Amino acid sequence: MKHVGKMKNNSAKVVVVYRTLPGDHLSALVVGTQGLVDSYHDSLMSLIQDESAQSANELADILAVRRFPDGSNMLEYLHTRGHLKKVPTNLVLMTPNTQATVQLDELNKIIAEQRGVNLEDLAITENGKPATKSAKQPIAEAIVIEPVLEDQPTTAVDMRAKADRLFQEAQDLRKQADALDPPKTKTKRATVQA
Repeated sequence: MKHVGKMKNNSAKVVVVYRTLPGDHLSALVVGTQGLVDSYHDSLMSLIQDESAQSANELADILAVRRFPDGSNMLEYLHTRGHLKKVPTNLVLMTPNTQATVQLDELNKIIAEQRGVNLEDLAITENGKPATKSAKQPIAEAIVIEPVLEDQPTTAVDMRAKADRLFQEAQDLRKQADALDPPKTKTKRATVQA
């Protein structure tokens, strides 16, 4: 099965959204499946098994047009919730089946060789063509990516720090939403004494 793998350093299961990134052919964009709520995890895995995802060059192409059960766009949801992680391709083991594994950097070399292109040219841009220096803004560059996939917080200090970051992110998102569409304010009626 395409797009499925695990991290070499900690065996965390991942889904590969982009095998290479424009301007950084030694990095990929992945989603750690353990951090997803069950319904989102199940929807994502179901999509990956779908023929459209299996025939897609990059999973992001399919995620960009599909929705989770709540109606949210899959790629946008994963991006805005911080699930997309930038990782070195040599730390990702692709697991197409239960018997075989291949490092993503090696797989990328094979694909580049089969296509007759340089490894640097595997990255896909917004217009669907290989990345070039003159390309305006590739899709992967438009997504803010965090460095290497982290383990889930295990100590109380780590959990509180993560909770504080999420709380701040929620407050920022609320301010942005209120700026776009201010909430309705309740007005009190004055009672008239006769």
